Amino acid sequence: MKKMITKLAITSLLSGAIFMPAVNSADYVIDNKGAHASINFKIKHLGYSWLTGRFDKFDGKFSYDPANVSASKIEVNIDTSSVNSNHAERDKHLKSDDFLDVSAFANAKFVSKSVTKKASDKLEVKGVLTLHGVSKTITINAETIGEGKDPWGGYRAGFSGTTTIALTDFAIKMNLGPASTHVQLELHIEGVKL
Repeated sequence: MKKMITKLAITSLLSGAIFMPAVNSADYVIDNKGAHASINFKIKHLGYSWLTGRFDKFDGKFSYDPANVSASKIEVNIDTSSVNSNHAERDKHLKSDDFLDVSAFANAKFVSKSVTKKASDKLEVKGVLTLHGVSKTITINAETIGEGKDPWGGYRAGFSGTTTIALTDFAIKMNLGPASTHVQLELHIEGVKL
């Protein structure tokens, strides 16, 4: 009888292990450590040229399954004090209360609300961007770059996207002139499957 109970217990354990649901295989962490992701921006300077820059510190995660794109979710956190326009004095100004006011708003955040497949590799991502203490819904025009195994035994997926935001939508009141009212964001995201 004892042997029979032990056998049943072992069989139950093995069955449980076999039929235990798998961890969601479509969850990824953004590869910022390997510098395989970037959050860039550009804004016209007086209408004569483009001023470009980036945020050096950010992290995030996303879930993505090409067979069920609408179930995708994205969350990105940005350290606003890491703004880098390749000019120390300008960066100091960008961090001031004229622009990002990093002493009051140290972080920006994006959380997706919907992801819609538009064409074979085109996506429309809608979500809430919180910047400078203001939360607004924005739309990112994105595309899938590719996915597959990497040389280190992992699995990766990559995307790029663009959106344009108005400074005044996020309570940034610094007037840079009529040619410089909007900022273009360019995003390159590569994630490693968890």
